[in-house]
Amino acid sequence: QVQLVESGGGLVQAGGSLRLSCAASGRTFSSDAMGWFRQAPGKEREFVAAITWRGITYSADSVKGRFTVSRDNAKNTVYLQMNSLKPEDTAVYYCAARHSGSVYLPNYDYWGQGTQVTVSS
Repeated sequence: QVQLVESGGGLVQAGGSLRLSCAASGRTFSSDAMGWFRQAPGKEREFVAAITWRGITYSADSVKGRFTVSRDNAKNTVYLQMNSLKPEDTAVYYCAARHSGSVYLPNYDYWGQGTQVTVSS
């Protein structure tokens, strides 16, 4: 059974940092692109960042320079380092995996259950 499990969310003050992890199991994802999305209350799920199997990274304009996505294929894990957090970053953060297609679109093959990130002002 394929599973993606996020961890590392929590409550942080504005300007602080958090590191999210997404551990994959059930099969290796070393040849898949891994993405991070987020969804705030009353809003649609939006793209945050992604990393291809070759290590090429993409990020949304709203998080450029603050968030960094990385992966450790040996651990089947992807990370999202979030610095200089803002209250508008508050959302449930999801990791996802896809074998092909645009990393920006939400039609990924596998999704985690999400982890809550709350940034207080």
